[in-house]
Amino acid sequence: MEADLAVDEALVHRLMRDQHPDLDGALEPVATGWDNAVFRLGPGLAVRVPRRRAAAALIRHEQRWLPALAATLPLPIPAPVRAGRPAPYYPYPWSITPWLAGTVVLRTPVAPRAAFAEQLAAFLIALHVPAPADAPANPVRGVPLPALAEAMAKRFASGRVPTDLRPLWEELAALPPWPGPPLWVHGDPHPGNLLAGAAGRLAAVLDFGDLTAGDPATDLAAAWLAFDAAGRARFRAALDADEETWQRGRGWALAIAAAVAADPTGTPEMYSLAAHTLREVRRG
Repeated sequence: MEADLAVDEALVHRLMRDQHPDLDGALEPVATGWDNAVFRLGPGLAVRVPRRRAAAALIRHEQRWLPALAATLPLPIPAPVRAGRPAPYYPYPWSITPWLAGTVVLRTPVAPRAAFAEQLAAFLIALHVPAPADAPANPVRGVPLPALAEAMAKRFASGRVPTDLRPLWEELAALPPWPGPPLWVHGDPHPGNLLAGAAGRLAAVLDFGDLTAGDPATDLAAAWLAFDAAGRARFRAALDADEETWQRGRGWALAIAAAVAADPTGTPEMYSLAAHTLREVRRG
């Protein structure tokens, strides 16, 4: 997917000099995602700069909500320490965040991830509290599973998602919806958004661009996205989730994996994640 505009070191230095000159320093490009370019700034900071209009609203959400949420969570998150503004030569908000060190869990073997199953469960328990009425809306996260029916039909029709999973999807989408108040939801709990630290422990949770309020089962998709059966069992044992919420989480894992698998612009790492998740969803 092409970006709306190019983001390079020269642009970021210009933004830094104009808005946060006290922090301007050596930049190292570290990631160019669909939505944002990320640069390491010195030893302890990072700069997140949107590459497209759709990402700008997500940056605003992070700037507004993450600093307060960070104080309530048991793991570090990339809460902005400075907010960047649009400029005459750059149209979107942007952020300076802490540099969170670690290894992206997506690049680690699956079985040893069980070591942080209880940590991730504790993080989600702390996050899943009632959200305020003005929490960010999100049409594809936190919503009842039937809201994804049209998108899932297209994914099954793509030829990239096994159609024998359709009956399972229909069964899970027919479960009763979340009966409680809207809770804070991370929205994208796959292992590319988790950082591992020493001894296989979790070091941080990243990328709150899909932050919203709604059904906490969205985040329980991590049970199938990140773990195998043994890790999933430890994760579930550490949660206080009823059977219907757990199974809706399975439905969310299937939906997220199908979205990744059906995307013709994906990467080998993400396709591998999708294949893993679809295997685990079959296993229950």
